[in-house]
Amino acid sequence: MTEATALYDVPGPGTRRRHALYGVASTVVLLALLAWILYLLFDTGQFTYTKWMPFEYKGIQELLLRGLGNTLKAFVMAAVLSLALGGLLATGRLSDHRPVRWAATVVVEFFRAMPVLVMIFFIFVALKVQPLPALVAGLTLYNGSVLAEVFRSGVNAVERGQHEAAFALGMRKTQVMAHVLVPQAVRAMLPAIISQLVVALKDTSLGYLITYEEFLHAGKLIASNLDYDLPFIPVVMVISPIYIGMCMLLSWFAGWVSRREQRSPKTEAVAIAAAEPGTLLPGGEPPTALKP
Repeated sequence: MTEATALYDVPGPGTRRRHALYGVASTVVLLALLAWILYLLFDTGQFTYTKWMPFEYKGIQELLLRGLGNTLKAFVMAAVLSLALGGLLATGRLSDHRPVRWAATVVVEFFRAMPVLVMIFFIFVALKVQPLPALVAGLTLYNGSVLAEVFRSGVNAVERGQHEAAFALGMRKTQVMAHVLVPQAVRAMLPAIISQLVVALKDTSLGYLITYEEFLHAGKLIASNLDYDLPFIPVVMVISPIYIGMCMLLSWFAGWVSRREQRSPKTEAVAIAAAEPGTLLPGGEPPTALKP
């Protein structure tokens, strides 16, 4: 006997067998694809000692570590500035003053539509800015504009009655934003914020186009060295897991912040004692009590 629910019917024995068959078939296909990729890698000699030998040298290891450090430095700077710029532009977009709101809208829409690589090249070539500031400025302008829309949408997504009730209590708009709307909106915005920061982390790899010595630039120098038989695939196999690991670390950090926010005393529900019968007036009886 299968039980029915309000949303769906519980799958019966035949459906469960079919789902199990789909799972086994999908697993076989994925394993076959992985085996085919490994075969191609071995067949083209990507695991030979000559191609992996460069990673034994201390100079190569220092080059990769220096590139990784430069990538993290550019990302941290761009992330902090993007969050600050996004908050500033979102405040302008939510302003009650029409000129401020229009100016913020023009800035946001312009830099959202502009390709980030074009902005980086323009700042580096036309304005003659050094590679690191040019990369950080381009990433900040683009990601800050996107985050501004994320912040604005998150604040507007809070139930309208929340800020109406706050205004009814006599709070100013700044107090309503700081104490009522933003704390509720942050929890909803957090996944989108982290996703955009992951985009900023990956876009730091564009720095190698303006000669910034970041992680991908270091890998490119190793892969293009003829003395090591062009170890392009080994370099990709070393760099890619590190990029993936950094993105996963950001996602884990977002989950940790979300769980910590849920346990915060400011957001936890406050226990309220159950109502008990008692006198409503000091030393007297409830108004509804019958007089003797």
